Amino acid sequence: MRILYIDIDSMRPDHLGCYGYHRNTSPNIDLLAADGAIVRNLYASDTPCLPSRTGFFGGRFGTQTGVVNHGGVCADLPIQGRSRDFRSDAANRSLASILTRCGYWTASISPFPRRHSAYQMVYGFHETIDTGRGGLENAEEIFAEVERWLNGRGKQNNWFLHVNMWDPHTPYDTPVEFGNPFEGDPIDPWLVPDVLEKQRESYGPHSAREVPDYDSNMNPKFWPWGRGEIASLDDAKIHIDGYDCGVRYADQYVGRIMNILADLQIDEETIVIVAADHGENLGELNIWGDHQTADEFTNHIPGVIRIPGSAFKNHVIEGFHYHLDLAATILDIASDKGRDEMVQWNWQGRPFVLRGDALASDRERLFLSQGAWSLQRSMRWDDWLLIHTQHTGIKDFSEWMLYDLKKDPHETTNVAAANTELVKEQGRYLQEEFARMASECCLGDPFKVVADEGGPLHARVHGYNWIPYLQRLRETGRAHHADWLERNGSAPRPPELAAY
Repeated sequence: MRILYIDIDSMRPDHLGCYGYHRNTSPNIDLLAADGAIVRNLYASDTPCLPSRTGFFGGRFGTQTGVVNHGGVCADLPIQGRSRDFRSDAANRSLASILTRCGYWTASISPFPRRHSAYQMVYGFHETIDTGRGGLENAEEIFAEVERWLNGRGKQNNWFLHVNMWDPHTPYDTPVEFGNPFEGDPIDPWLVPDVLEKQRESYGPHSAREVPDYDSNMNPKFWPWGRGEIASLDDAKIHIDGYDCGVRYADQYVGRIMNILADLQIDEETIVIVAADHGENLGELNIWGDHQTADEFTNHIPGVIRIPGSAFKNHVIEGFHYHLDLAATILDIASDKGRDEMVQWNWQGRPFVLRGDALASDRERLFLSQGAWSLQRSMRWDDWLLIHTQHTGIKDFSEWMLYDLKKDPHETTNVAAANTELVKEQGRYLQEEFARMASECCLGDPFKVVADEGGPLHARVHGYNWIPYLQRLRETGRAHHADWLERNGSAPRPPELAAY
């Protein structure tokens, strides 16, 4: 059996045709979905990049392992200590290690481990190929290594190949000669002038007034697509076009990879999976082009699975699932031994596809976290999303944020104040589950560790961006926000003052 896992950084499912998007961003991924299945409600348990991939390749939640941040103590797996044998438990339980013991040759083509010093991701791989540009690669640079690898080893049996593309991760740098296929296409109608006005009166890194980070200075060398601030719907369209061009560009190379499999006559003998480490906020919660929250758009990811010979054709897997469940599904379809090893190593994922047959593993609710830009924990169930904020990440957030995603799919209105009993009842589930997971972590609660360090890496109060950003707020007519931040740091704002 051959398994190809295409991991496209920052790709959100609702910007793919197979998930109902109105723009033609993903014709090749859509073909895979038509010949296979999509997972409707697939979520990264811990975001963004480093916590997500640590969980996927290691089979455990970030609150259990301690990896929830991009820096500080909680960006590394804790040392195992005296119980460590010749090989560590983390290395033995990794996805690639288990696949290797199941008889697979394992390879990863990705700059990610060196970008984040995240070498736990490559535990167990026979081959790791670093494309060398730390995540600034365009898809053609990744494709060159994929083409070389497949032509050299593709016809052999029993391999697992992880391919990590970076379009459409910011900066939006699709080659200009690619053009803009979406120039004449409208953007989603939820973005209206009133929404932008509310955002521009607010604040935060990567907000409508500071799209690149903490200011509006967008270097065209790195950002050929986009705007430094979103002052109008035209600016919003340019930004979203840049993101969608990245999706379409990555999709083009998914098609070229599939052509190589066909040329090698192994396309009907290769399981192909397309997913992501996290999604991307494109204006939701006043975040433009980044992944800073534990919300629907940062944590919801695509999952497309094509298994040749399967009964699944143009199928939708409903129910709630973690990305850990997708990793567990890979092991489950790899061999019986993979299933046994997941039990042995206490993997937290539950397979949702079993050799072509649906396996009843839907979860009633999901518990999600974000620890690199903010300290947020959330719960997703039915049509609801409940977010508990401990550290806002220098954002205009309340402590409790409740969204009815059926009525308000882009999280424009926090309805926590109108549903106090629901927040109280469901908030208890949320806090109890994270307390349970934290009890298994040798660090204690990793969010407390991050808070004691001054907050998440990218938005530390009194970090090097703090004073310049307060000054910028005062210079741009938002002195009242600077005054609030100076007095309260990144504590959640009272509901009557918060935008969200």
